Amino acid sequence: MGGGFVRFVLFFLCLGGGVAQDVRHLTILHTSDLHARLLPDDQGRGGLAYVAAALRQERNNCAGCLVLDGGDLVQGTPVSTLFRGLPVYEIANSLGIDVSTLGNHEFDYGWRRIYDFVSTANFPVVNANVVNADGAYLTGKPYTIVTVNGIRIGIIGAVMGGLLDGFTTPDLLGPWKVMPVVDAVNRFVVPLRERTDFIILLAHITHKEMDEVLQKVPEVGLVVAGHEHGGLGEMKRVDGRLGVRVRAYGREIGRLDLEMDVTAKKVTSAYWKKVEVTERLTPVSNISGQVREWEGKVAKAVDTPIGEAKRTIPQAEVRVMIEQSMKEATGADFAFMNRGGVRDVLPKGTILARNIWNIMPFDNRLMVGRFKGKDLPKVVTEGHPVEPEREYRLVVSDFTVVNQKTQLGTTGLEFPQAGPLMRDAIIDWVKKQRVIE
Repeated sequence: MGGGFVRFVLFFLCLGGGVAQDVRHLTILHTSDLHARLLPDDQGRGGLAYVAAALRQERNNCAGCLVLDGGDLVQGTPVSTLFRGLPVYEIANSLGIDVSTLGNHEFDYGWRRIYDFVSTANFPVVNANVVNADGAYLTGKPYTIVTVNGIRIGIIGAVMGGLLDGFTTPDLLGPWKVMPVVDAVNRFVVPLRERTDFIILLAHITHKEMDEVLQKVPEVGLVVAGHEHGGLGEMKRVDGRLGVRVRAYGREIGRLDLEMDVTAKKVTSAYWKKVEVTERLTPVSNISGQVREWEGKVAKAVDTPIGEAKRTIPQAEVRVMIEQSMKEATGADFAFMNRGGVRDVLPKGTILARNIWNIMPFDNRLMVGRFKGKDLPKVVTEGHPVEPEREYRLVVSDFTVVNQKTQLGTTGLEFPQAGPLMRDAIIDWVKKQRVIE
């Protein structure tokens, strides 16, 4: 044999026990919890035309890009509320998303509306853990397989297993049940392992569920997650498996650069960074046009001045403000507003009705019940002395009534008296205050 052949064999063996390596690059760009924030916030962060610009900028600087969205595209602004989410999916078609998944707020307009979202999207919406009694999957696609730079990638979708635990209501879920995330993912990893080089879970899940998948499902090499609005400070690593999550409202996108040994089906290196989305970027013009069109349809209803804020009011103080408006609207003694229901700050300056829609995008109605002091939930009376036998009026939202176990820590309380929409009560209260210090 010639010396060239010997050198080739030695080189071949040095690459890893006789198996030749095939290392390829993969860049994953990801968003989540955009929540219909079509426009930048009061700090100039986010806005869908600028999110698109950030994605385009990063895509132009990578060979082999995959764009993923972790759910909750909808619910958070007047356009989404008044038009039940669909315009957001129409605009999202121009973002360059390759695959998306369901978030809990995709259910806010009822499970049938999800059919409209899926049929409108020009990208697959995957979910493997929302199923009916016949075993059908709500989006029709539990997973998808894509090939990027010669890498076969299986992408499984999921939403948090505790979807009904304070995040939605049975009537919105209808005939569908939600399987635990790990159980659902385990249904697909074995067949996907044979057909792909890399498996990703694209999921709208809690930090705890992300950790469970990374620890218990070794076939999943990467979890790209949404739902927890604060994102992650740094990438999770568990025995070579990875987890990433960005902040909500389009204020940042994520970029994960991987080197993949396709032969061994493993990641050899990984670098993750978060890219801020600000008005320093040049907005994508066609999306700016779509945003103007849809915002123009709601401007008359929501861009009306109702008061003035002397400073930016943080969400914790906004919650107190909401509870006061609830009491004044119904004459109640106590009010309870769940923390997760406050969706924005109240910015400094002229207060528009739009600002209240952004704070309270949900069409929740106030509900009032009468209870003896001894029967009031502790979360309501904490710090307030009550007489055990005296009757008090408590006002909450209809969402809290249905989810009172998780929100109030109790069950069986009845709230027979219906009041106005919570959003209307807040707007009326701000008008009466005129100036908020």
